[in-house]
Amino acid sequence: MYQKFFGLKEIPFSLSPDTSYFFAYGHYANALNTLLIALRTGEGFIKVTGEVGTGKTLLCRKLMNTLGDKFQIVYIPNPQISAYGLQVAVAEELGLKITRYVHRLNKMITDRLLEIAQQGKRVVLCIDEAQAMPEETMESLRLLTNLETEKFKLLHVVMFGQPELNTLLDRQSVRQLKQRITFSYQLQPLEREGMDAYIMHRLVVAGYNGGMVFDYKALDKLLQASRGIPRLINILCHKALMVAYGQGQRAVTLPFMQMAIRDTADAQLSGRRQHWWQRFVAGFALAAILVSVSTYVVHAMV
Repeated sequence: MYQKFFGLKEIPFSLSPDTSYFFAYGHYANALNTLLIALRTGEGFIKVTGEVGTGKTLLCRKLMNTLGDKFQIVYIPNPQISAYGLQVAVAEELGLKITRYVHRLNKMITDRLLEIAQQGKRVVLCIDEAQAMPEETMESLRLLTNLETEKFKLLHVVMFGQPELNTLLDRQSVRQLKQRITFSYQLQPLEREGMDAYIMHRLVVAGYNGGMVFDYKALDKLLQASRGIPRLINILCHKALMVAYGQGQRAVTLPFMQMAIRDTADAQLSGRRQHWWQRFVAGFALAAILVSVSTYVVHAMV
């Protein structure tokens, strides 16, 4: 779409968790370092929380790609499964043949973990969207963390979840699991300096080698509307670039950013109820963006 116009090799503000775009800045770098140090020193249970869109999945993927050959990863992206389903998921990730007998399945998992430990490796269970895990599955997870030798844990666990995970862990029924958490980290939204660096980082990774595309007023408005949440920053920057491209402009100014914001419900509402006229304006903004882009493309082809 606008890649060639801005000198980019690819779309810089995609929502997919591409680890090449991981932003090793501030608390994101601290979170990754905390996870790496904790796992390499043998800590058994770690929790990372953050609001929707703060980059938990990307951090999870970056962690798995960074741990190296001495770790074997068991990844569960959707833990909204039964207690037995969790055991099956772990067993499948370990390459085991599934049996419907729970005791037999537990024995197979234990034997496999011991085998991997004898090879000098550690197994790390990474659970994304952990706030969706049922209570009975939490108990099954706790039992899995019981697997250990006299000197070390056979299974290390890292849970990534929204703040609702903390509420779940506060329940009396899962207090034993909560006590096992040795490290916790809370991801925070980006501040202004971090947001500016984040945007430039993604542009450079996408192949850009010029000056800042977004002017200061546009960035001020972007921070206000996005609340420093990376996912919203990505959405708004992508739309604003579309508008600038549609107008044949190589700089994103305040009016372009405002149009992107009007087309993005979460940015426009900022937690307030949306009135009918706001929905109308948002729909008009989307139409304006599409017309603007299509008009420029037609003129460029003539």
